[in-house]
Amino acid sequence: MNKQLTIALSKGRILKETLPLLAAADIEPAEDIFSSRKLIFDTNHDHIKLVVIRATDVPTYVEYGGADMGIAGKDVLMEHGGAGLYEPLDLEIAKCKLMVAGMKDAAPVEGRMKVATKFVNLTKEYFARQGCQVDIIKLYGAMELAPIMGLADRIVDIVDTGNTLRANGLEPMQHIADISSRLVVGQPSMKMKHAVIQPILDKLQAAIDARREEVA
Repeated sequence: MNKQLTIALSKGRILKETLPLLAAADIEPAEDIFSSRKLIFDTNHDHIKLVVIRATDVPTYVEYGGADMGIAGKDVLMEHGGAGLYEPLDLEIAKCKLMVAGMKDAAPVEGRMKVATKFVNLTKEYFARQGCQVDIIKLYGAMELAPIMGLADRIVDIVDTGNTLRANGLEPMQHIADISSRLVVGQPSMKMKHAVIQPILDKLQAAIDARREEVA
C-alpha cells in the first residue's frame, strides 16, 4: 500500500491557524514555513509532506490527485463545487461570513443588478435562488471599489469584522453563508489510503473538540 501522503495548505490567515491544529495531530513541518520560499515541506513523518498553495487551488489539487488532502475555506470549496471531494471535517478556524454588500442606504436596484465578485458560481446560484437576474462582474480584489466607482450595484465578498466595508461607505445587506476552513480528502485517496488518513482525521477531530472545550 502506498502510504505517502500530501496535504495541501492554503496560504495566509488559514495557514497560520492550521499549523497549531496539525501540531496537535502530531504533524509538524521540518522547517519554518513562513521564513522559507519553498512550496513543499517535509514533516516529522517520512511519509507526510505539506504543500503550500493559493487557497483557490487547494480543491483542484485534491480533486485531481496532486494532493491527498487539503485545507481551504468553505467559500472556496462552494465556488469550486464538490466533485471528487469528501469534506469530513469542519476545522472551525478562519471564521467569517459571505455577504452581499452595497453602498450604505443605497436605493433598491431597478432592472438587472450588477454584482461584482470573485465568487462567480456562488453568486449566480445565490441570486438564482432568490429569483433575481443579475449581471456578474468578476474582480480579483478591492471589491469595495466597484460600487463606489459605479462599476456594480452590489458586491459579494467575505466579511470578517466589517471594518473595511464601513471605511468605504458600504454595509452588509444579505447573509449568504457562514464560512470556516474545512479539511477535504480526494475520493481516490480516501479509498486507497484510508488506513493512513483516518488516524489523522481522528486526531484532528480530537484537537478541534479540545479547543472548543477550552473556549467554552
